[in-house]
Amino acid sequence: MRFGWLVIMLLLAAGVAAAKGRDVSLARNQVLLTERHEGWGKSRCQACHVLSLIHKNAPHIRGIVRNKGFDTCTGCHGDNGAAAKRPCLVCHNDRDLPLSPLQTGAHTHDFDRLADRPLTDQDCLVCHQAADMDGVWERNVDLTRIPDATGLADPYRHESEFCLRCHNRDHQQPGFALRAFDYRDPLIAIEEDWRHIDTHGYPRGSGQRTYAGLRPPYRYPAVLACTECHAMHGTENPKLIIDDSRKGAFLLPFRDAGIPVRVFSDIGDYSQLCVLCHQMETPVEDALIDTGNGLYGVHQVGANCTLCHTHGRAAQVGL
Repeated sequence: MRFGWLVIMLLLAAGVAAAKGRDVSLARNQVLLTERHEGWGKSRCQACHVLSLIHKNAPHIRGIVRNKGFDTCTGCHGDNGAAAKRPCLVCHNDRDLPLSPLQTGAHTHDFDRLADRPLTDQDCLVCHQAADMDGVWERNVDLTRIPDATGLADPYRHESEFCLRCHNRDHQQPGFALRAFDYRDPLIAIEEDWRHIDTHGYPRGSGQRTYAGLRPPYRYPAVLACTECHAMHGTENPKLIIDDSRKGAFLLPFRDAGIPVRVFSDIGDYSQLCVLCHQMETPVEDALIDTGNGLYGVHQVGANCTLCHTHGRAAQVGL
């Protein structure tokens, strides 16, 4: 009898210890290990964890983890206090997770405007320091909390606020100074444009103009994220313009068809981008002409859109 009670007590103690050590919880949006972890400070995950048992309830990554081993642990769960490097691309690449996200294209958000290089693990962690990677996009979970103009890391009310905390004139982040070509360069002027001029930000367009018309469920008035048009993880287009509908255009009903987008910045032709969302209600001018990617609906094709539509152009409805 005494032996039975001893076994029960040992099991209860082990349960308490295990519960104490379980600081990882998707329910709490917490995947990074903390000092509560029983093995904090130890670099060998295999000392306690059996690879064949890890992530039984996460079939979308279990196979990757089992194939690549314990090198994947710190990518999601942090360095466990052991100063280990955090790999992201070990899983997020064009072989293992090719759509999470799409990473094709020579141009990336590599924090160097004058260079084109593949993204590194460190680049990923700047923007996704503590993402919970549960398959549900939540801007205040999956994006690093970056200080605003007041120095406070307040929650983001809109996804584009994340972008604006770096892309501005007077409260850029330490170590990430932006090189602007001129005063109106969107790289630094977009915060003002977004809040005061562009109809993709605030204030919003009325949708009553001659060239009005959007593909449902896009509607007037609406506030769009920068990532509707700009790809962070890879594109063949300049200015990080998406080259594939799957890299943006999040509400487009046929987005997953992979509609190609090619922009001709040398002549200012962005019609293949605009036509993803814009389709004129009353066709005029080039509205019935294929822009080159199978879609039609914009009033200019093969012409310079930027004469009237650029970020921050107050005289028109904005790009």
